[in-house]
Amino acid sequence: MLRDALAAFQPQEIGFIADPYPAYDELRRAGRIHFDERTNHWLVTRHADVNALLRDRRFGRSYLHLATHEEMGHPPDTELAGPFWHVIRDGMLDREPPDHTRLRSLVMKAFTPRRVAELRDTIQRIVDGLVGDGLERGEFDLLSVVLEPLPVTVIAELLGIPEADRHLLRPWSAEICLMYELNPTDDYARRASQASVEFGDYLRTLARARRGTQGTDLITALTQVVDEGGARLSEDELIGTCVLLLNAGHEASVNGSGNGWWALFRNPDQLARLRAEPGLLPTAVEELLRYDTPLQLFERWVLEDSEVCGVPVPRGAELGLMFGSSNRDPDVFADPDRLDLGRDPNPHISFGAGIHFCLGAPLARLEMQIAFETILRRMPRLTLLQEPAWKPTYIIRGLQSLPVRA
Repeated sequence: MLRDALAAFQPQEIGFIADPYPAYDELRRAGRIHFDERTNHWLVTRHADVNALLRDRRFGRSYLHLATHEEMGHPPDTELAGPFWHVIRDGMLDREPPDHTRLRSLVMKAFTPRRVAELRDTIQRIVDGLVGDGLERGEFDLLSVVLEPLPVTVIAELLGIPEADRHLLRPWSAEICLMYELNPTDDYARRASQASVEFGDYLRTLARARRGTQGTDLITALTQVVDEGGARLSEDELIGTCVLLLNAGHEASVNGSGNGWWALFRNPDQLARLRAEPGLLPTAVEELLRYDTPLQLFERWVLEDSEVCGVPVPRGAELGLMFGSSNRDPDVFADPDRLDLGRDPNPHISFGAGIHFCLGAPLARLEMQIAFETILRRMPRLTLLQEPAWKPTYIIRGLQSLPVRA
């Protein structure tokens, strides 16, 4: 049974990417944890286990604070991927305490709930303009016209990226995120490294120009935050943080919204319910993030010999924590394959858990609520024109387009 269940896990196949949930059901029934030789991951399938492991400090996003690659039984970074890792490892996502604690506390001083709340009018203005563009077109791609430009424009405004340069952000983000796929190819490594270097150099120039100025943008604020001991973000840490904010704040938001609209079109009773009850939007957003999770799998390194789900797992191994499977776990969610926009409680883990819980979750929720409310209000007859195709990526999972008529 386990062999059959693992055989159904085909993250390189577009058919699996389009609908991984039957395979997840098989994996959950076959056991709590499975070793997949093809990806060299220990796959963890159930909500309770994934939630607990995200909070367990025996497992980390990095092991380099404890040991070298060689000491952990892994090869060094390749020449192709090296520039990517140089940028990414200076962001807080790929750091562990105490560095992670220091970085997150510094970033939180600049990226405050008040700052996010103050973005509401900005987000509404951006959404109104994008929706207006769609209405003028009549028939258009909801992804490329509205859902993709929104988060990248918000991040650009937040960071203070000049308007003339904003067209660069989406391609950089898409290329960088290729390296988060399982077993990325040399081509992915080359493209992600090139984008990391280009974006890093661009941000470095901006940060140097703004250090010591009085701007209200996040880059300026990050150049000036100081912790209780007088420490600041280093220049590389600031660059890594801004790259992380773009990637996490953009890719997850685009795919969360796109997957959410596709789920609504496939469930017309729930779409009609939301149109009739716009007050459901907060719970609807949470349910859409659960139902078709934009980030399907998140990795953790085993920092010491451990027992995971009753199985001994050695130091240096890698866990594949399956968010998509966890969010359809029938032990936690009644009738998990049913879209229920009023589902409450809804303890999905689409934003993670523990010390690496998504810092931008409040901003993502705000963007989705404003975008969905505006589209529903201004496009009450929005109709899907044809079934969309999926991108050939599994970890960060989303659609290529979403053709609609307003």
